[in-house]
Amino acid sequence: MARIQTQGVHHITLNGADRQTSIDFWEGVLGMPFIFEQPNLDAPEINHLYFDPGDGRLITVFTSEDRTVAGDVPDHVGSTHHIAFQVSLATYEQAEARLNARGIANTGRVDRGFMWSMYFRDPLGHRIELACYKFEPPEGSTHSAVLRRAHDLRVARGAMNIEDVDLADAIEALVADQGLSLS
Repeated sequence: MARIQTQGVHHITLNGADRQTSIDFWEGVLGMPFIFEQPNLDAPEINHLYFDPGDGRLITVFTSEDRTVAGDVPDHVGSTHHIAFQVSLATYEQAEARLNARGIANTGRVDRGFMWSMYFRDPLGHRIELACYKFEPPEGSTHSAVLRRAHDLRVARGAMNIEDVDLADAIEALVADQGLSLS
């Protein structure tokens, strides 16, 4: 049976509170340009805000002026655990201080082996992650290709998670696979 092949995330839509709370967070804190708004076409009494997370895709938020901020989103089966956004190393290095300056509690630096993470919550309680890869893939390759190769190397070593050595060796192997050297 043929499958439906996806080609990336088109957009993520969250249920928000009032319009200004969403604009203040998504554009004001995370720097995502607020690019347009229109009514929710399935429920015209709800507003639909559109933000660009930096890659030309969309984060959208349904808002209504009668909604208020309610606290943390429950962590249970069927709920979204977190949304991760890619940031540069330079931005990542500044994120903790900038969140602290706004009074936004956060985890600080978290080493995930192949990337750095930092977690905090939006005003509605959604867990947000800022993620920064520790590597750049070789020309003509992708982050996923490096991680796939690093996974095999990690398993062969018997390690619990991907580490720097796996990333370095995976990148070297991918470059060798390109066959650019005569030797």
